[in-house]
Amino acid sequence: MAQFKDHFSSASDNYKTFRPTYPAELFSWLAQQCDTAEKVWDCGTGSGQAALEHSKHFQQVLATDASEAQIIQAEVRNNITYRVSPAEVLDAPDQSFDLITVAQAIHWFDLSEFFKTIERVLKPGGHLAVWGYQFINTDTGLDQVIEHFHSNIVGPYWPPERKLLNDGYTDIPFPYPRIEVPEFSMRANWTLPHLIGYLNTWSAVKKYEQVNNNNPLQAIIPDLEKIWGAAQQTKCVYWPLNLYLGQKPY
Repeated sequence: MAQFKDHFSSASDNYKTFRPTYPAELFSWLAQQCDTAEKVWDCGTGSGQAALEHSKHFQQVLATDASEAQIIQAEVRNNITYRVSPAEVLDAPDQSFDLITVAQAIHWFDLSEFFKTIERVLKPGGHLAVWGYQFINTDTGLDQVIEHFHSNIVGPYWPPERKLLNDGYTDIPFPYPRIEVPEFSMRANWTLPHLIGYLNTWSAVKKYEQVNNNNPLQAIIPDLEKIWGAAQQTKCVYWPLNLYLGQKPY
């Protein structure tokens, strides 16, 4: 099993504060695909964003992450069990979950070992749902500034695993046939300080800071300010989700 590479614990507070939230309709739709809504495992839960939504639809939620710092940030619910655990190894009975989800995290996993665990703990007829998002969209000139920042300024500092996400997870050999899914997007209304806080959560930004001892965002903040206008005015931002859904055969 590959060694866990922790890109987020050092910024777990900011990650929880500034990352966008997944659409509520995604979770109700996923629950509707299941034969029963008894148990769901949210793997790579981070600070528990997806687990909280699952708790509204499932009797029991197991939420795991290899980062203890992220788990500490998670909000408590009576039907959520949080556990520090690698994705590839899970202490759970065979065929015990109706649904297994991975939100914005599968590109960090040892996929062959993870899929072995999926096959063991997922019920026959159960579903595996994996989603991720890439570039933030505003439909303004901000998009070009952020894309340049992503690909050029901090481009060399992205972990190599990130390529799977940037390619829309198309290169992952998922274990079950893909099921057609509706389109889902995350949407938010943000101020400029929130946008900058979000960009600061990028793992490539953290790596750039470690290597160069300065924050790369300083290079684009003047452009962001010029295009945005008054810092406290809000703008609509959105991220289309790349969603894979597969069903284990009965």
